[in-house]
Amino acid sequence: MITSQRVGILEYLIRELVPVAKQLEAKGKKILYLNIGDPLKYDFETPKYIREALKEAIDNGYNYYSKAQGIDELLEAIAEKERKVNNVPLSPDRIVVTTGVSEAINFVMATLVEKGDKVLLPSPTYPLYANFTKFYGGKPVFYRLCEENNWMPDLNDIRSKIDEKTKILVIINPNNPTGGVYSRQILTEILDLAAQHNLIVVSDEIYDRIVFEEEFYSTASLSKDTVVIGLNGFSKTYLMTGWRLGYVYIYDPMGSVGEEVYNAIVKMAMNRLCAPTPIQIAAAKALRGSQKHITDFVLKLKRRRDMVMEIIAETDCLSAVKPRGAFYIFPRVEYKGDWKNDKEFAYKLLIEEGVLIVPGTGFYTGDHDHFRTVILPPADMLNEAFDKIVDFIERHKVS
Repeated sequence: MITSQRVGILEYLIRELVPVAKQLEAKGKKILYLNIGDPLKYDFETPKYIREALKEAIDNGYNYYSKAQGIDELLEAIAEKERKVNNVPLSPDRIVVTTGVSEAINFVMATLVEKGDKVLLPSPTYPLYANFTKFYGGKPVFYRLCEENNWMPDLNDIRSKIDEKTKILVIINPNNPTGGVYSRQILTEILDLAAQHNLIVVSDEIYDRIVFEEEFYSTASLSKDTVVIGLNGFSKTYLMTGWRLGYVYIYDPMGSVGEEVYNAIVKMAMNRLCAPTPIQIAAAKALRGSQKHITDFVLKLKRRRDMVMEIIAETDCLSAVKPRGAFYIFPRVEYKGDWKNDKEFAYKLLIEEGVLIVPGTGFYTGDHDHFRTVILPPADMLNEAFDKIVDFIERHKVS
């Protein structure tokens, strides 16, 4: 075998069935895509002032390499946003701009994980955290999110899984795939637990401004003595998915290891040169420009979330915890069917009904009863897709 064993570790079920869907489309079958969190695939668009800022940056000659950690204008705008919006007292010299949060996850795990280190991850989780933990020789250890408690972290389960090899505790808030939004109390207790065991907390907050009812609390804003590595970006809130721009910051209230971690992440960034310079210029303008599109975006998503919850409430074959943020829903299939597992459920649903969803095990659920869909499509598409899902389950259920 010529390829490395490391690559065999990587799994990403969110896209695994896309080639099958494309083959079906080529044969004339209509496919309803509910698998990937890209608003621009539906009826949303990047705000005009951000698009114009990118054109202007290109025309004005910002087409060269920038410094590895990002241009000063963007670093300052990010620090300003985190202070004003998320109440995180952040300095620009503790931020690194990345090509999306995916690269930020890679940088963090490459920087911190040694062979045998344990990384505490929520279950369900976004798969890249498990992938890169394993890729760098670490061991993912999953802690439970409580479905019966709005997908909040189970603190007792976290506590029971910490040992001398545990190094990192990952939080995804608002959560992908569940849509859970964590309370101030939960976050404070997690930080206290991390402090007791000298753990670094990694907090993924890419959906920080896509919240429906709850108030969002940034983990770093609550930290008194715990190092928090924050991950965020522009793909979701600013509708810039294909532009691939994110950032990672280190918040170290005690001044313990923050500089060391920051310098290591910068070293990673230097080895890929920089994030695209004109896109960084446009992102700084996005942060400092009108934010009205965010309000409109969230209101539209909330209406679609409510509609999907009404559809699910009208059937006995599905149940779901109401998402409080992000733009996903994570239903449970209440019936047993003639499918072997959730992967076969997703495959058969695609073949027979032309609906593409993601099986729950793609997010390390530990069961085969869940799947994830986006709530991004227009109402007519969501109605059609969930009608097909319900029909499929009713047709294949076993008594």
